[in-house]
Amino acid sequence: MSTPEFIKIVEVGPRDGLQNEKQLVPAATKIALIEKLAACGLPVVEATSFVSPKWVPQMADAGEVLAGLQRRPGLSYPVLVPNLQGLERALAAGVQEIALFTAASEAFNRKNINAGIDESLARLAPVAEQALAQGLKVRAYVSTVLGCPYQGEVAVSEVVRVAKAVAAMGCYEVSLGDTIGVGTPKKAVAMLKAVAAEVPMPRLAVHFHDTRGTALANVYACLEAGVRVVDASVGGLGGCPYAKGATGNVATEDLVYLLHGLGYTTGVDLEALCEVARWISAELGRPPASRLARITAN
Repeated sequence: MSTPEFIKIVEVGPRDGLQNEKQLVPAATKIALIEKLAACGLPVVEATSFVSPKWVPQMADAGEVLAGLQRRPGLSYPVLVPNLQGLERALAAGVQEIALFTAASEAFNRKNINAGIDESLARLAPVAEQALAQGLKVRAYVSTVLGCPYQGEVAVSEVVRVAKAVAAMGCYEVSLGDTIGVGTPKKAVAMLKAVAAEVPMPRLAVHFHDTRGTALANVYACLEAGVRVVDASVGGLGGCPYAKGATGNVATEDLVYLLHGLGYTTGVDLEALCEVARWISAELGRPPASRLARITAN
């Protein structure tokens, strides 16, 4: 009998999930969240972000969080880095992997980072170059791949162009993000296949927000199309600070339930993960957004 196929889950809750929280989450809580997620068997837990504290106050304690972690061998703790200054701070904190970010939407980039697509890519190139020269692994996020809150439709050709550009910088993996959760399975697969024609499928990940309840359907369709890396956020935490109404990422526990039901393996202890979802949601003063964490509470 063949071994069940492995799906790599990139847990983004501690960074993408918490960055939009209005209340400041203590560093000790962030550290505990990361370590609890690591104990569940997740292979990648995105730890924090070295963005300017002026723009994202929630991530001002990035260095403190990393310093407090008991890192597990073999587990990746990537951090988001927007520019060379962020890279310097990340290197000083001893990171081994970073993530870059840009968007396939001209309007979104201008609202988010005050630069167009081409200028954004030009800014990222030296960051990737220096990180690789320092021996770091580099991942990339391409957001608004299925729609933008400012310009609406985003051309698939632009998604392909941007994904190809960051892959050429040496990013080993490119995460394709439906930032505002407008995607449906047919459109998601068409976009994924178009990108995969230029960037090999093993180097691609998908990142769906569940704003309209289609995230799991989109994941399923993309799995059928061949993707094997999925981003998710424990408890369905998150949202986009620059996209009004965008709710959290697909919940990691709901995703794991689906994957296990389909016969894939993830290495994740689902029961323990649901406990973490309920714990962090309680810390934030609300019930978890995920269905599974709620129905398994008793």
